[in-house]
This record gives sequence, C-alpha cells and structure tokens, in this order.
Amino acid sequence: MTGAPRSVETRTGPWRDPLAVAAGLRTLEGPLALLSDGGVLGRWSFVAAEPDRVHVGAVGPDALDVLRRPDFASGVVGLLAYDAGARAATGSRPSVWPDLMLARYPAMLVFDHHRGAVQAIGRGDAPAAARAAADRAMAWLAAAVDPPRPPAPAGVFEAEASPEAYLEAVADVVARIAAGELFQANIARAWSGALQPDADPFDVMLRLADRASAYGAFWRLGDRAIVSNSPELFLTFDPDTRRIETRPIKGTRPRHPDPARDAALAVELTASAKDRAENLMIVDLMRNDLSRVAGAGSVAVDRLFEIESLPTVHHLVSTVSAVARPDVGPAQLLEATFPPGSITGAPKHQAMKVIAAHEPPRGAWCGSLFHIEAEGRLTASVLIRTASFQRQGDGWSFRVLAGAGIVADSDPASELAETEVKIRALREALTGP
Repeated sequence: MTGAPRSVETRTGPWRDPLAVAAGLRTLEGPLALLSDGGVLGRWSFVAAEPDRVHVGAVGPDALDVLRRPDFASGVVGLLAYDAGARAATGSRPSVWPDLMLARYPAMLVFDHHRGAVQAIGRGDAPAAARAAADRAMAWLAAAVDPPRPPAPAGVFEAEASPEAYLEAVADVVARIAAGELFQANIARAWSGALQPDADPFDVMLRLADRASAYGAFWRLGDRAIVSNSPELFLTFDPDTRRIETRPIKGTRPRHPDPARDAALAVELTASAKDRAENLMIVDLMRNDLSRVAGAGSVAVDRLFEIESLPTVHHLVSTVSAVARPDVGPAQLLEATFPPGSITGAPKHQAMKVIAAHEPPRGAWCGSLFHIEAEGRLTASVLIRTASFQRQGDGWSFRVLAGAGIVADSDPASELAETEVKIRALREALTGP
C-alpha cells in the first residue's frame, strides 16, 4: 500500500488463544502481539506480522507529523521512547533506543475476549489485496501452536547501580522537594543482562503468560524487541465520541499469599495519605495535559483512588477523561501529553530534569506503545513492567527498569523495596523464581 488503504476485508474465524497464535508466527518479520488479560480493561487482543511499511527515527519538533499521513492512518503500531519526550526538558542526551518506531500491518487478527470471537482484517489498495491480507491472517489462526513454558532464558540479572546509589538519589529528590524545586519525581533503577544463546525475547513473554495484564505486549522490529506486562493505560481516543481517557497509576503495595493480609494491604493502600496525595498530583497533571487538546470544560475526573489488584501488586488508579476538540487526532494527543505524567512527576518538565540528573537514558521503558485502528482510534499503554531487548551478534541483551514516585515524605528504604516488588514478575520471567 502506498497510501491509505482503500479496501478492507473482514472475516470471522474460530477462537484460538492469541498467545498460541502469536507463537505460531514468532519467526516471521515484525511479529506483534498486543495481549490483554480479558478483564474489564483488557477486552481486546491483536496479533499480526509482516508489516508493509516501517518508520524508525528520531523525534524532532514535527516528527509525529508522520502520524498525520494517510499511509500511517490505520493498522499502525508505534513506540515512543521515554527520552524522545524528555529531551525538550533535559537537553541533548545519548540515545539507547530509537525515539519513534512505527509499523503498518495490512493483515491483523482481532480477538474479543468477552465474546470469544476472532476477526481477520485485511487492508489493501484494492479488493484483491485486502482479500489476500485477510487470507494471510486466517492462515495464522490455523498455524497456532501451544508451546510449553520455556526454561528461564537468562542466567544473569545485574543491577546497573548499587542499592545505596538509589537510596542517595531518593534522599536527594526529597531534599529538592523540601527546597520547593518540585512536588514529585519518579526515580528508577535498572538491571541488565543477556539471554542464553538458544533463547529469544518471546520466551520471556511465554513465561509471563500466567501473569497477564490488561496491556501486555510483544513486539520485534528488526534487531530490537520489547516484552511488556503493563497494567497502565496511558490514553484511549474514540474518534466517534471524541472521548479521551487516561488512567494514571500511583501507589503500590505487594500482594500477600494470606488472603486476610492481602486484603489488609489493599485497605492500607486505599487509606494511605501519602499514596493518595501522590496519585492526586498526577491526576492534576494529566488534567492539565488533556486540557491542551480538550473542548472547554470537558476535562473530568471520573474515578479517584480505585484499587486494582494484579498477581504481584495492588495499585491505586484514577481515571481522567475529556472530549477532544474537532481538530485533534492521535498525533496531536500524543504531542500534548507525552511522556506520561505518572512516570515523570510534577511539575513535569522539572521532574524530567531531576530524573536526568540521577538516571542514564531510559530508552523504551516508560515510553508508550500505541495502536491506531480505523478512523484514528487510539490505545496507548505506559511501558512499565517492560523489558527491552537488542540483538547482539547471535544473541540478545536485555534491560529492565522499575521506579517509584518520590514525594516529600518518602522513605528511601521503602521506595527501594517498592522497586523490588515491581520488578519481581520480570525478574522471575527472565531468571526463574
């Protein structure tokens, strides 16, 4: 396709587990799996491969204009690296990941977990091309495999800095907050290593299958790949109703095997003045970001301080919505709001400067993975609980991060412990329990 697809063909197929379908096409070019948990927020999964158009590059003042082009209007998946959004506040920084990655998929499978239904979508310049793309997607269903859970693919999981360095960074941010420099900053730790010679990033996705999240993802494009088990929605945009929604996460407690203790931890999180204040700061920040693209008076806080319980953590989540102005599409929305406020801090630009003083470039982590469907319908996740991979010769290196929101009354030891809780699922997926 040289421009926007002029023909679309849709078929109905038999239900198959989307992870099994993704496993069947993992060796193709550009394999993609947007895998939800089938819950209230994770109704849809998408599987595709063999993109016909790819864009990889740096982000300048008008770089997201590529999303305004007809040839990237639908069937598109993209990744905005955190550093692409932070560079305006922090100045020149070395790149560890492309700022922007885009791929357009003529053939795609759409899984509706609530109805147990599958659609094969084919797009093309003409009806024959759309039919061929739909045929290809239907063939992927037939090629699904149910792979066994692989052994731990990595033997080494090394911290890039000492725990003491993180404690010192948190103490410094608390001091900066006390001095009036900012209200909150999300400070992260990083770990890295390499996969075994016979392993690849998809093995990590398979090992996370029993911990599926609403915005899980696997994507390999060229010599780079990500595995994400993110529970956090950055943005949705419905072009029919013009509704925008964001669901920032701030506030975490570990899960506990004893049900009574587990319930008590959730209640403790709900009642925590510190966590509620931290969450409210980011709600206000996201309200401000959305106001740049929203109709007058349409920004609203729909839900505040809700508990979401995942396999390893409880989270405190709020929901902010708005009605987009008539001239707003995915590009304008991302430009107005990126990077996500929940993983920067408040005020956002000052928080990013403080983050840059304590961290090397983040790369894909805490950027956003987004999917643009027909007519500009957008879903974008926050790339937390995410591992990034780069091919090194015949093998793969990896990097993972976990952070905590630092506020005025943060205790450095408690924030350090929170990063350990957040990284647990990925650590076990990579190296075993």
